[in-house]
Amino acid sequence: MRIGLVGVGRIGAFHAATLKALPAVDQVVVADADPDRAQVVAKELGVGYAPDVPALLGSGVDGFVIAAATGAHAALIEDGLRAGVPTFCEKPVALDLAETERVLALVETSPVPVHIGFQRRFDAGYQAARAAVESGELGFVHHIRANTNDAFPPHREYIPQSGGFFRDCTVHDFDILRYVTGREVVSVYATGANRGETFFGEYGDVDSAAALLTLDDGTFVAVSGTRYNGAGHDVRMELHGSLGSIAVGLDSHTALRSAEPGVTFPEGPAHMTFMDRFQPAYVAELTAFTEVVAGAREVPCTVRDAFAAFRIADACELSRRENRVVTL
Repeated sequence: MRIGLVGVGRIGAFHAATLKALPAVDQVVVADADPDRAQVVAKELGVGYAPDVPALLGSGVDGFVIAAATGAHAALIEDGLRAGVPTFCEKPVALDLAETERVLALVETSPVPVHIGFQRRFDAGYQAARAAVESGELGFVHHIRANTNDAFPPHREYIPQSGGFFRDCTVHDFDILRYVTGREVVSVYATGANRGETFFGEYGDVDSAAALLTLDDGTFVAVSGTRYNGAGHDVRMELHGSLGSIAVGLDSHTALRSAEPGVTFPEGPAHMTFMDRFQPAYVAELTAFTEVVAGAREVPCTVRDAFAAFRIADACELSRRENRVVTL
């Protein structure tokens, strides 16, 4: 099959290289808002090139991967729908809830499948945690702790288009929380601070945040994150139940060290980027998309799933700004 990809920044070029290596993919064709950049990446990776999105979608591609800037996602999803091409889009669907809901309505009245990129659903640890919850081996789960700690902050230019910390960063925690537990969030209380570079505050954003979520079965969830985790990229989830407790992301590469004398675990080296941490998950995610394109699989992460996660993130941002509990 031929896969067209738009957006050849860091994650887009990474996806293009991943797709090229998949057995089901015969050719990858890339485009970008900056045609020169697309040509350079195409040459570096040895893939095809298209000067713009209409040319890309009109070239007979079987699947369409969107890795462009967030502000372009909604319009590009619509382009994929109009072209009748199965579409994969990196999260989020849009920068605000109203636009996300509008796109959801379009997608749910179209026969064209749209797969949203929440790669943690394809991580072996999170899948094992989901199985443990479903099987009942943990008993009833009473507390969950989840964190997303980036080793270093993004560039200043990224922040105005990111949607803010909860919508950009911890939205992954919100999605995987729903996936692992099968439950919905009913209330949130969130807070945050600008501890590092001042440009976060200049754009009304924060670089460190925390939220207390309550699920519809009464489970308490503590979610935290930062753009400044010097020890490395640290993404984990702990689930504590009446019969047992487990942790996702606790391995020899965890960016955490014990203060106890004589304890050497984890040995390291720590992951420094999300691409290092989730490389196998990205391969599994894009493999799943090729199966969606081939008609062999239902969409594993829908626009409705993305809307639900974004709705939690939106509630957390409202809670942070107004310093109050928000009920969903």
